Amino acid sequence: MDNRDIILGIDSGTSVVKAVAFDLEGQQLGCASVRNTYQRGEDGSALQSMDQTWHDCVGAIRKLGDDIENLASRVVALAVTAQGDGTWLVGKDNRPVGDAWIWLDARAAETVTRLERSELSRQRFSATGTGLNTCQQGAQLAYMNVHHREQLDSAESVMHCKDWLYLNLTGVRATDPSEACFTFGNFRHRDYEPVVIDALGLSDRRYLLPEIVDGSQITHPLTPEAAEAIGLRAGTPVCLGYVDMVMTGLGAGVHTGAAGAGNNNTACSILGSTGVHMRSVHSSEVILNAEQTGYVITLPIANQVTQMQTNMAAALNLDWLLNMTLTLIEEFGGTADHPTLVKHLDQWLSKTHADGLLYHPYISLAGERGPFVNADARASFIGLRYSHGYGDLLRAVIEGIGMAARDCYRAMSDVAPHELRLSGGAVRSAQVRRILSACIGTPVRVSGRDEAGAAGAAMMAAVAIGAYSDMDSCIATWVTPLLSAVEVPPPELASHYDRLFETYRQTRQVLPPVWSELQSINQAAQRRACKE
Repeated sequence: MDNRDIILGIDSGTSVVKAVAFDLEGQQLGCASVRNTYQRGEDGSALQSMDQTWHDCVGAIRKLGDDIENLASRVVALAVTAQGDGTWLVGKDNRPVGDAWIWLDARAAETVTRLERSELSRQRFSATGTGLNTCQQGAQLAYMNVHHREQLDSAESVMHCKDWLYLNLTGVRATDPSEACFTFGNFRHRDYEPVVIDALGLSDRRYLLPEIVDGSQITHPLTPEAAEAIGLRAGTPVCLGYVDMVMTGLGAGVHTGAAGAGNNNTACSILGSTGVHMRSVHSSEVILNAEQTGYVITLPIANQVTQMQTNMAAALNLDWLLNMTLTLIEEFGGTADHPTLVKHLDQWLSKTHADGLLYHPYISLAGERGPFVNADARASFIGLRYSHGYGDLLRAVIEGIGMAARDCYRAMSDVAPHELRLSGGAVRSAQVRRILSACIGTPVRVSGRDEAGAAGAAMMAAVAIGAYSDMDSCIATWVTPLLSAVEVPPPELASHYDRLFETYRQTRQVLPPVWSELQSINQAAQRRACKE
């Protein structure tokens, strides 16, 4: 055991599975990744092969083994996290029951509307602290229980993505406190809550819910079969991490440690495909909003939770515009790629200035889930002029992402965060950080942690195996030294966005009837197209 100095963190996202090696002080030693895929359907479905996801995980770990000498003999523990929500059904002999329904699946929209009218709806929200939306396993299971009963009848356990990988690694059917409680439980006592299961109409499916395991306290050994597949030693401790949103927040600095816990109003925004905006608070300090939106997700720290609001789409909005640009370049015989365009963001943005162009970043086919839930919500530009150019559109999209983040923090507290830690590829741009800081109205710091999600899971494993006495001491070594200097928003720009934000909120509050009518028109057009 003397030469075991690596904790391996696995992070299975929506588009990429990553295997990341850290030493016991949190320094990243290597990273390998494999792209995965999912399939979209005209009915709103979004499906991912469970077997392929495990195969991709194996491939990522094997690739890491090619890059790091003696990886097998050096790994002291593995930890796994993954994309949240979704429904991964397991049946006889731990085999998948069909493809997984991932968080992008939009088929449960009407089910959500029906369940929100239930007399138990408020009790469900009070227990979970989490608004119901189409992404969640509870909503998807409720939909399946009506429309796909044969699929549920074939299942023995329901899992999330990380739980499925953990099953393949250890042979143990389990889930973690974070996803268990915001979906089916109570964040205060970190266990399943019967009234929540009843509110979802799933009391007859209670048997599908697996054991809840806290990976910061309990690990299970890597099975011989999994060890052979991934090229590591059988018996190596495996930690079931919390959901990727919380793990990324932990690795990026949402919780400052004992000195600041509960009284410093520090926040963290993860601007990936989705936008995750979170505060670390004591469970007794959670204030639930009247609209029943947002998430309360437990941290692997006693009595500490993240209160968050999540935008369905953050960087997806920027990707949409950049991808259209790539298409045009290719159609005219040019060559470019996404990373090249991202590197040009500062150059484009430096030639623009803040004005009255407004963008609502609801580009996802599933609508929006924070700080309001509306499956019909759609993106739009308001205030376009002939004089606006490509850079202005880019700026408006980034401003829209910032406005959506501010909207989320406003829903959690009337007091803006005193400091915001940022994570995500786009925040490497100084111009993007400047705009986001001014839009949200708070100073920002950037985490230098490249793979914060895998790091958060690895931090749990580090505590579980006794490398650190508690999470606060691990944070002091793994997180705090990697935070950049504070960047303060320019006062005049912040004042401009204060005014623009009020218009942003007013317009998004009057748009729902328009979104609903446009959705009806779109559905009618799709029916005509099918007949043709």
